[in-house]
Amino acid sequence: MYVKTISSSTHSQFINITSLIEEAVAESEILSGIVTVFVSHTTAGITINENADPDVKRDMLKVLDRAVPWEDPEYRHYEGNTAAHVKASLMGNSTQIILENGKLQLGMWQGIYFCEFDGPRQRKIQIQILGK
Repeated sequence: MYVKTISSSTHSQFINITSLIEEAVAESEILSGIVTVFVSHTTAGITINENADPDVKRDMLKVLDRAVPWEDPEYRHYEGNTAAHVKASLMGNSTQIILENGKLQLGMWQGIYFCEFDGPRQRKIQIQILGK
């Protein structure tokens, strides 16, 4: 298994990790199979979305912040990061991508994003590649 650790710097950001996943695929020498990307943190997530227009990331963060504001007097979680937990659950903690001929089978405009909702933190992203 390939494991990569990254650092994040703000409460909410999407970090394009597509190149890190492609790097892992190249190192694995596996040409066909399934790539699983997993983050084992309760306030971070993984998603696939548009990679061409940076405004999409900004808009997604804006919608998430509107839907789940950072502060709410009714939140009870003592650490004060309830919004980060909710946003991470909405994004999910993993994704899978088909690998064919050594290439991730992403759509033309797609990228793989690590979603930070409670930074700054050190985060570990696990990449597992199964195939031949």
